[in-house]
Amino acid sequence: MAVSSVSLSWASTTLSKKLNNFPCSNELPRPFPLAANCSSIEQSNCRRRLLLLGAGTLATSLLPASPFLAQEIPQNYRAFVDKRDGYSYYYPSDWIDFDFRGHDSAFKDRTMQLQNVRVRFIPTDKKDLHDLGSMQQVVSDLVEKIYAAPNQRATIFDVQERSEDGKNYYTFEYELTSPNFSSVAFATIGISNGRYYTLIVGANERRWKRYRNQLKMVADSFKMLDI
Repeated sequence: MAVSSVSLSWASTTLSKKLNNFPCSNELPRPFPLAANCSSIEQSNCRRRLLLLGAGTLATSLLPASPFLAQEIPQNYRAFVDKRDGYSYYYPSDWIDFDFRGHDSAFKDRTMQLQNVRVRFIPTDKKDLHDLGSMQQVVSDLVEKIYAAPNQRATIFDVQERSEDGKNYYTFEYELTSPNFSSVAFATIGISNGRYYTLIVGANERRWKRYRNQLKMVADSFKMLDI
C-alpha cells in the first residue's frame, strides 16, 4: 500500500464540467430520521440494509475467504460489507443503523446524531480518481463548492492518497463553519465498478478532538470491492 500526504493550501477554481456529478453533502447540520421512519419509497433500501446488518453478524464465521473479513476487525468496531454494491468499512460497535436520505448505508452514535458515518455512490464513466484532475483541485472543489453550504466557511486540513488492490483513494479532513455551528469530518472517495463512492464520517467541532482517532479509523477502512 502506497500512501502520500499533502497539505492543502490552494484556492478553489471554477468547478469543471467533469465534476458535476459530485455528491452533495450539505446535510451535516440537519436532523437525521431513524431507519424506522423511512418513507414508502425508501422501504426496500431500509429492508436491504437490515438484511445486510443481520448477515454481517455472521460474516466472520461464514465468509472467511473475503479479503476484507480475513483481516482482524479492530476492537470496538464492526464491519459493514455490501458485496452487491461493492464496498465495505468499519464503524464503532456501539453505533446504530439509521436512514440518511440519498445514501446507501449509514450509522450513528446513539446519543449524538451528528456523529455518524454514511456512504453513497453515483454512476460515472471515469475509471479512476486521477481521471478527474489533480488531487488538490478535486478535493478543494469538492469541499468548498459541494460540501459547504453558502453560509459556511470550508477549511481543508490535510489529504492523503492510498492505493490498495489496484484502487486509488483520497482521504481528507475538513471543517465547515457557520455563524452558529461547526462540524469536522473525514471523507474518503474512490472510483470503481463504474461508480464514484463517497464515505463521510464526522462530528461536531466540540467533540472532534476527543473522537478524531476513532473516526479516522472508519475513514481509512473504506474499501471498494469488485462486483
